[in-house]
Amino acid sequence: MVVGESGGADAFFSKYEALASSLPARQGLGFTPYREYHGFWYPELLMAPTLAARDTFAARPTDVILATVPKSGTTWLKALVYGVVHRGHHALAGGEHHPLLASSPHELVPFLHELYERHRSAPPVPVLDGMPSPRLLAVHTPFAALPASVPGSGCRVVYLCRDPKDTFVSLRHFLDEIKPEGSDTTPFAEAFELFCAGVSPFGPIWDHMAGYWKESVARPGEVMFLRYEHLKEDTVGTVRRLAEFLGCPFTDEEVVGGVPEAVVALCSLDRMRSVEANRDGVHRTGRLSIKNRAFFRKGEVGDWKAHITPEMAQKLDSIVEEKLRGSGLSIAGE
Repeated sequence: MVVGESGGADAFFSKYEALASSLPARQGLGFTPYREYHGFWYPELLMAPTLAARDTFAARPTDVILATVPKSGTTWLKALVYGVVHRGHHALAGGEHHPLLASSPHELVPFLHELYERHRSAPPVPVLDGMPSPRLLAVHTPFAALPASVPGSGCRVVYLCRDPKDTFVSLRHFLDEIKPEGSDTTPFAEAFELFCAGVSPFGPIWDHMAGYWKESVARPGEVMFLRYEHLKEDTVGTVRRLAEFLGCPFTDEEVVGGVPEAVVALCSLDRMRSVEANRDGVHRTGRLSIKNRAFFRKGEVGDWKAHITPEMAQKLDSIVEEKLRGSGLSIAGE
């Protein structure tokens, strides 16, 4: 609740909520309206904290920013990067005290917009300053709307994208799972049409992917572009490339000792599902409380085939192909 401009608890946040409320709005997928900002659609609940982070977050050269469209493998990416970066501090094999076996990846690698939503009276500088380097943070923000301090800071950005058909299906299930009691989910067919029109969380999805792709081509040492399908196909190889990109490559001794494989095993979907915090815990985003088990569904490549028709798939593939034409990035139909 905004107190106002008179120095109340939300004085810092109020100007961003005022800006957010002035932006074009429409109903989108799920239970919250969307706001349009510079060509992208944001869930209304996340608009103000995203704007606040854009203006006030101070990036460090050692930061690692994990960027995704929702339901593109975010939870898995958080776990893998945490396991890679902190492998020297926590036993990977046989260590039941590893943080990933006690906490949700969303607690270990927080979303930047959630930190801002939880600290509405002022930027969460003490919290951010108190995080040891390298700070691991996550965003769903399009590249163009990242905090102004990120480009040029030297920090690393890892982007993970997924076949839009699987992203849509996973998103639709997730929104149905987390909707507040008494609220309705957009009917499946209507949700699909909205997705195809670009009206999805932080969408259009094709513009979101293209923005990070362009930066990864221009600055490969600072922006890494990953495909979920490739990560599934060669998880160990991708994890080794991730470690190299993040400046903490696996040593020859670690490779011989199977450390990359141990990271992958620690972060497997089945292993994470078995963790009590992921099975029975709750993730509080600020205004929503989400059961952690909602973040773990199938994680399969091609699950869309059980939910959308070939005609729907062809329509979405054609749209994505057309929108990405000339970018050098190919996603649809792979």
